[in-house]
Amino acid sequence: MKLYFAPASPFVRKVRMAAIELGLAGNIELMPITVVPGQANPDYAKTANPLRKIPALETDDGQVIYDSTVICEYLDSRAGGGKLIPAEAERRWQVLTTHALAQGMCEAAVLLRYETWLRPEELRWPVWVDDQWDKIDSGLRWFEEHDHALAAPMDLGQIALGALLGYLDFRAAERPWRPAAPKVAAWFEAASERPSFRETVPSAP
Repeated sequence: MKLYFAPASPFVRKVRMAAIELGLAGNIELMPITVVPGQANPDYAKTANPLRKIPALETDDGQVIYDSTVICEYLDSRAGGGKLIPAEAERRWQVLTTHALAQGMCEAAVLLRYETWLRPEELRWPVWVDDQWDKIDSGLRWFEEHDHALAAPMDLGQIALGALLGYLDFRAAERPWRPAAPKVAAWFEAASERPSFRETVPSAP
C-alpha cells in the first residue's frame, strides 16, 4: 500500500498511528506530497484525491481511498475488524462519536493554522480564530469530564485525540492546553510511550 502524506498533518498521523496499532505499518510505503490551500496540485488531484487533501491510501490493487477516517476503517477491516472500531453496537457508536469530536477538534486546529500562517495579518478574523479555539477548548473539557473515553483499550477516538494534542504541541505551543485538562494531559503522557505515538511525532514542514 502507498500512503500519500505530509509529516505535520494530524490526519496523516492518525492513519499512521492506526496502522502501527494494527500491525500494518510495514505494509505501507510513505509517499510525500505537498498540498497547500490556494496552490493547485493537478497531478495529485488526478491520481489520488480530486479534493487535493491528505492523506490518501492506494491499496494493493490500485484503489485509492480517502479521507483519514475511511482509511482507518479500511485498515481496521484489513486487520480483522473490531480492533480500533469495536464491532459491538453500543461500544462502536461511543467510539465513533468520540472520534468525531476529536476529528472536529483537529479540523479546527488546522483551520487555525491556515488563518494565522497563510492569511495575511491584515485580513485575519479574530472572532473566527477565537471560535475555533473555543471548539478545541470545549472538546478538551468534554474529554476531561468524560475520562472513561480515555480508558483502555486504545481505539480510534483516542488515536484522533492523540493526533490533535500532538498537533497543538507542534503548532500552538505558545497556548498550553494541559493546565485546563490535567486528566487528558496524564493520559497523553502515558499514551505517548506507545510506539504508535513515538514513531509519528509531527515535524516540519
